[in-house]
Amino acid sequence: MRLNEIYKEKLQISFEMFPEENISNVYNVLAELKKYNPSLVSLTYGAGGKNKEFSKEIITNLKSEFNLMPHFTCICNSKENVEKDIVTLENLGIKNILALRGDVPENNDICYLDFKHASDLVEFIKHKTDLSIGVAGYPEGHIESPDLDTDLKYLKQKVDLGADVIYTQLFFNNDKFYSFVEKVRKLGIEKPVIPGIMPIISAKQVNKMTSLARIEVPKIISEKLEKYSSSDLKEFGVEYASKQCEGLIDFGVKGLHFYTLNKSYSTSKILDNIL
Repeated sequence: MRLNEIYKEKLQISFEMFPEENISNVYNVLAELKKYNPSLVSLTYGAGGKNKEFSKEIITNLKSEFNLMPHFTCICNSKENVEKDIVTLENLGIKNILALRGDVPENNDICYLDFKHASDLVEFIKHKTDLSIGVAGYPEGHIESPDLDTDLKYLKQKVDLGADVIYTQLFFNNDKFYSFVEKVRKLGIEKPVIPGIMPIISAKQVNKMTSLARIEVPKIISEKLEKYSSSDLKEFGVEYASKQCEGLIDFGVKGLHFYTLNKSYSTSKILDNIL
């Protein structure tokens, strides 16, 4: 099912996975999460020129069970290479793609300048294929953007060029998401905005994410990070994310997109709590 067909009626659940050398772990995690009837599973594809073969194998093996949406980054890539990869995905039966700029790869000898922004990739995909396109949204603004309003202008550009759904970066403060959606709607964007949820599993995880992205950490979380053991923190993460999801459902979101980190425990517990 295409993105522009998914978010029509009841609340939709989706998961993000990433390819790894232990591919069997990806299959095992998805086997455990399958009971929640995900509308789609997003999968990193070719980030930094890596993971393509892993992704192809996963797509080939799981396309009959799950609606798969590869993440596709364009930075340092050429139009020729992107077109080849898109054709490969279409030949694998893919209907949806998450169009991202991506980060400049480290130690990359060749860096093409054909694409500078995710909007360039959205426009290219729209002209070359019939794929349904998802894009990223940042409730607190992209870390490289001077402010949220500037970032929202880029988001509107992506939507105007053909994006069907907006998936947000993780956040811990629901008010940031509510405000973001209000600003999005004021810009005339009516596409579904799907919140990204990442359950807290460790202090290291939170510290890493907040070093890479603009994400406010509420006081209640920072206090727990300091005093909780790993197991206690994981249970707190389930409780906190469950309350987040309940609030988002009350707000009227059309879906919840879980960043699983290729683990099923926390996501399963949250879904058991809220569904």
